[in-house]
Amino acid sequence: MSPTIQARLDGLPRAVRKTAWKGQIRLCTRYRKLIMAGKHKTVVVTAIAREMAAFLWAIGQEVAPTP
Repeated sequence: MSPTIQARLDGLPRAVRKTAWKGQIRLCTRYRKLIMAGKHKTVVVTAIAREMAAFLWAIGQEVAPTP
């Protein structure tokens, strides 16, 4: 992992890092499977974006808003 990415991750709560990594693995795997199944790239990217929104929502629920 690059030092820049590592520095970004260091300040985040463990639950956020765990959810983000879970999303990374799931979405990359899903993207590959859908592309290999012959789906159109625009359809695949749209499906991945919808799922990514769900992961972002989950992370938002774990982090308290700062005033």
